[in-house]
Amino acid sequence: MKKRVAFQTLGCKLNFAETSTIARSFSTEEYLRVSPDNEADIFIINTCSVTDTADRKCRQAIRKIINHNPHAFIAVVGCYAQLKPGEVAAIEGVDLVLGTDEKFDITSYISSLEKKKAAEIHYCDDILKTEYHASWSSNDRTRSFLKVQDGCDYHCSYCTVPLARGSSRNQPVAEIIREAGDIVASGFREIVLTGVNVGDFGKSTGETLRDLLLSLCSVRGLERLRLSSIEPNLLSNDIIELIANEEVLMPHVHMPLQSGSDRILGLMKRRYNRDLFAGRVTRIKELMPHAAIGADVIVGFPGESDDDFADTYSFLSSLPLTYLHVFSYSPRPGTPAATMTDKVTSKVKEQRSKQLIRLSESFRMRFMRENIGQSRSVLFEKKNAEGMISGFTENYIKTYLPYNKNLSGRILSVTLKSIREDGSMEGEINEQRL
Repeated sequence: MKKRVAFQTLGCKLNFAETSTIARSFSTEEYLRVSPDNEADIFIINTCSVTDTADRKCRQAIRKIINHNPHAFIAVVGCYAQLKPGEVAAIEGVDLVLGTDEKFDITSYISSLEKKKAAEIHYCDDILKTEYHASWSSNDRTRSFLKVQDGCDYHCSYCTVPLARGSSRNQPVAEIIREAGDIVASGFREIVLTGVNVGDFGKSTGETLRDLLLSLCSVRGLERLRLSSIEPNLLSNDIIELIANEEVLMPHVHMPLQSGSDRILGLMKRRYNRDLFAGRVTRIKELMPHAAIGADVIVGFPGESDDDFADTYSFLSSLPLTYLHVFSYSPRPGTPAATMTDKVTSKVKEQRSKQLIRLSESFRMRFMRENIGQSRSVLFEKKNAEGMISGFTENYIKTYLPYNKNLSGRILSVTLKSIREDGSMEGEINEQRL
């Protein structure tokens, strides 16, 4: 009988792409992939460690799976396993702990499914020697997340990602184009480029992100291409103009801001100021008025005063943003920020976070109101419990229509009609198919 293997992924879309690739390394002749909600012989948990909240969620997920499957072989891999292997191994019921490189060779570490008295640990002791492992996701029927870059050379004062994933690196454009061709041949209509610092693409191969985007736009059969996130200082005007001019590239840009206070950006060791960020937003809207623009913001960084936060709030309010991803700062061991004084209390961080979340909701509502009556292209995905089918417009508005099985996987012209209570929209199909 085939061994049942289940995968649980925590964290970013890069992790999802890597989990999917790891899953494909398990022979279909020997293993049957099952949902993590089902019983399995092997559970593989790909972890995140971007915040202490992420660490806590990883521990909770590991313990929950072990409690529900006490006899299963438990392998914990990824960033949390790389940064804190001993802490992961100490969780009763964990059998195998694999770091950044080792997780891609997981099948060679599983010699038997017998439970171990003590977890076996393998991780990179020199993170700068980690290799590049190509990855793409195959779980979704319409969209694939394609990894094009890994690692980061930025060393922001609050971030452990360089400690978990090593230095910036990538594979050559030609190899990525071959992968994109395989993805399209597998039936995917949209590719989302993902990585730790996508804008840094080409550092290890002497190429540029613009080179990559131009080449991907020429992949036969690829109908949509989307960037997952890009640093504002790496989003050049050339790239903005390329997104505006290439039909395949979607008008959706997500940039990490982190703070609207230049003083705090300096303490964070970010490589731009708020004027540069504002300039990028302005240029995007000049060329693509209907574009969606998202931003990451951290509240409660050490030393962030009431005036600094007010500066951030005022700055954000002045911009035509579509949404915010809001994070409360948490100290990460091994980072300069962890030893900074003048800590912000949890209560204040919570208050500031709530203010920005409300601001984000107002941005999203404004953006959707601007799109009422507009025709947008929607890539339809799946049915929901209400008997509706949903998909995303080119400018990243989740859109619902009454369910029709013939819509799934198709890109159609839709007129956006109304805003739903859940923050999405409802539409009506136009006669002309895109």
